[in-house]
Amino acid sequence: MSSKFSKIGFVLAVAGSAVGLGNAWKFPTMVGQNGGIGFILLYLILTLIVGLVIFLAELSIGKLSEKDPVNAYKLLAPKHKTSWSIAGFTMIGAILIVSFYSVVIGWIVKYTLLSFSDLPNNIQDSKALFANFMSNDFTSQFFCFLFVFFLMFFIVSKGIKNGIERLNVWLMPILFILLFFMLIYSMSFDGFKAAYHFLIFPKLSLIEELGFLEAIFGKIDENSILSALGLAFFSLSLGVGTIITYSASLPDKTNFIQASLIIIFINVLIGIMMGFVVFTYIFEFNAEVSQGPGLIFVSLTTLFSNLGIVGNILALAFFVSLFFAGITSAVSMIEPFTLYLVNTFKYSRKKALFLISIVVFILGNLCILSSMNFSAQSLTFFGKNFFDLLDYISSNIIMPIGGFCAAIFVGYIINKDGVKILFSPYMNNFFFCLWYFFLRYVSPLAIIIIVINQIYPQLFQYIKFYALKIFLFFT
Repeated sequence: MSSKFSKIGFVLAVAGSAVGLGNAWKFPTMVGQNGGIGFILLYLILTLIVGLVIFLAELSIGKLSEKDPVNAYKLLAPKHKTSWSIAGFTMIGAILIVSFYSVVIGWIVKYTLLSFSDLPNNIQDSKALFANFMSNDFTSQFFCFLFVFFLMFFIVSKGIKNGIERLNVWLMPILFILLFFMLIYSMSFDGFKAAYHFLIFPKLSLIEELGFLEAIFGKIDENSILSALGLAFFSLSLGVGTIITYSASLPDKTNFIQASLIIIFINVLIGIMMGFVVFTYIFEFNAEVSQGPGLIFVSLTTLFSNLGIVGNILALAFFVSLFFAGITSAVSMIEPFTLYLVNTFKYSRKKALFLISIVVFILGNLCILSSMNFSAQSLTFFGKNFFDLLDYISSNIIMPIGGFCAAIFVGYIINKDGVKILFSPYMNNFFFCLWYFFLRYVSPLAIIIIVINQIYPQLFQYIKFYALKIFLFFT
């Protein structure tokens, strides 16, 4: 490609893809419910041995080929090129994700506008407002989605350098600054101390009672490990072609090992900062600690209203931050298929985006309609509405398949020496061999565990039970 990221542009673009709306509710809530700092340490370890390993595999596919996912697999595969090119079509998952994700960003737009008016001052009114918006107010949802829709495609139409990089170079620092000032302000509340004990470090009385290790890691159990494993995989935008596509535009002589570690650090840091901001107010006003959008659109909105005009300012800053986090993730999902259409069919960038926009527009509107009272029943399949179905297919099926294919392809199919030459300026032989071992044997197994736990949790329990019986039999 003639247009490439700058070094800082690549880091911020990939970080922008990884830092999404889940950082506002999923990451901090999972940290709080699974033992605080113990869960964070577990998550970091699994991110390094699973997430980073596959991240670097996808990065090497993109860098070695400088192509879109489909053509990258086709170019690098020594044989069965057409069969391997099918693995690149997991980028369809990115189109499914951006279709429902842009609807959620539309919710953020709605609540950003609400920040200029009187916010609901009790949980009941806040729940009623959100429920009515979700199930009855098609017009508001449609126009908020439409705003996000046009903005996303306008940004991607400007290309890698003038569109995606420029967006992230501006928005990611602004996001950090907004969160930093909200974090500083939250320190003035008593709830900040409770948030600290909830997210990071247990109370000294608990340490004295249980001991240091028990207080830190006492809440870690099998479910915590599985949650951390899933989070380590899904939080880096793996499996849908984004990393392959972005790394195809990676500038030469970039220390991508260092860049990858910085991306992971930014993702975790913003998740923790979000957690402090959210849970400071949750604990300050004894609100419900719940996982999911309700934490933001119901609980937190109510708390902001109780702070008067300061609450409106905080609400505006917070929802703008969420909007920035969401839009940087969304644009990353559009680029893989765009590059594929440009490379394969020689379409202009605008024609490729026009075709993709038709699909996203239709799917996005079906997602909105699937939550409306008047149309929900017609858009429910296999017990899931259309919105949840897209989420399920992309997150539980397509993303793991994409990550698994990348691990197998780099670990077993393409020439090891070529990969080693790519890594050699930034990774010594010992760490390369260690990475290659995890890529071949550990990460694929971890993905299989994630899939089984996500889709067939009962099957996972059976496997664990019989594995234990076999182990005990031989010992």
